[in-house]
Amino acid sequence: MTTFITPMSGVGSGPRLAVKDLIDVVNTPTTAGCKAVADRAQPATTDAACMAGARAAGARIVGKTNLTELAATGVGTNPWFGTPINPIDPSRIPGGSSSGSAVAVGAGDADVAYGTDTGGSVRIPAACCGVVGLKTTFGRIPLDGVWPLGRSLDSVGPMARDIAGAELGMQLLEPGFTRADVAATVIGRIATQADPVVDAAVDDALAAAGFEVVVIDPVEIEALGNAFVTLYFAELWEADHHLAETNQDGLSVEVLEMIALGSVFAPLRDEARAEADRLTASFCQIFERVQLLAMPTIGILPPRLDDPLVGTESLTLALVQFTPLANVTGLPALSIPVPVAGGGFPSSLQLIGPHNGEDLLLATGQTVERAVAP
Repeated sequence: MTTFITPMSGVGSGPRLAVKDLIDVVNTPTTAGCKAVADRAQPATTDAACMAGARAAGARIVGKTNLTELAATGVGTNPWFGTPINPIDPSRIPGGSSSGSAVAVGAGDADVAYGTDTGGSVRIPAACCGVVGLKTTFGRIPLDGVWPLGRSLDSVGPMARDIAGAELGMQLLEPGFTRADVAATVIGRIATQADPVVDAAVDDALAAAGFEVVVIDPVEIEALGNAFVTLYFAELWEADHHLAETNQDGLSVEVLEMIALGSVFAPLRDEARAEADRLTASFCQIFERVQLLAMPTIGILPPRLDDPLVGTESLTLALVQFTPLANVTGLPALSIPVPVAGGGFPSSLQLIGPHNGEDLLLATGQTVERAVAP
């Protein structure tokens, strides 16, 4: 089975929980989906801090899930541990990097899964597998015991088949969490140039839910995207260059090239972070006009695994075009499956909220989920 790197027995009385294999689970090695890490991995001596709520709730851990190598890419393939099978269409990519977590909940192997999101790694596979994914506010969920990718971008978040499951996941991550009583009514639709089928699905879902929709084009987005690129590659280098220096044979060519590129950006890291923080303060003023922001999660429908674009830069850019905004600003974001006209493979709506707005995101996501239900 390619969904799990380490299947587990699921002992307990609570919900079934799948855990991305970046997150330490006591007595189990953490591989980060990477041979270089797995070769030296020893069983974790303690759980990651984000596991405390799940343990207290008696969650049944069903396994450590597969992911893209070092969580570095968004397609969902893995040269060392195989590629998890998309539960809607096995011929399509599962998306990454939290590929196994999305597949686990989509296939019914878990009630909730934990993923991590540095540039879209919860939301992209959620979109590709037709499930719900929540990227949490930066710093809200502790990262102690989580293998880093980008120290100022990383977050842990829940994935599930529906909004109720995502809310349960937040309650496991943060005991006492509750969804807001009232959903948002005024949504800022960020103008995008996605596949017309995808843009139409997003707009149709917003209309079906009855929101007041305001089309916006924030001036900070391009500069925030540039800052993200610098931070992502610089922080990838900081986290993983030691692997390239000590065990090149345990890394794929793709990841080695990414780490090498990161060395170019590393000296620019602090300047980029300061610029991102300045732009974020300006960008977040938009929440004085609208309650949430909306755009597609990914700009295309998930391609087939045998598509010639798989493995190319153009596909990578298509998958991560709209997700890094929430990471570079630290904002929470929710990915929800929405139907496309005429049926067929679903698209995905992304809602972005103000800092610590997960309660409003889930309440609003439930409104969308009910509105688009067949």
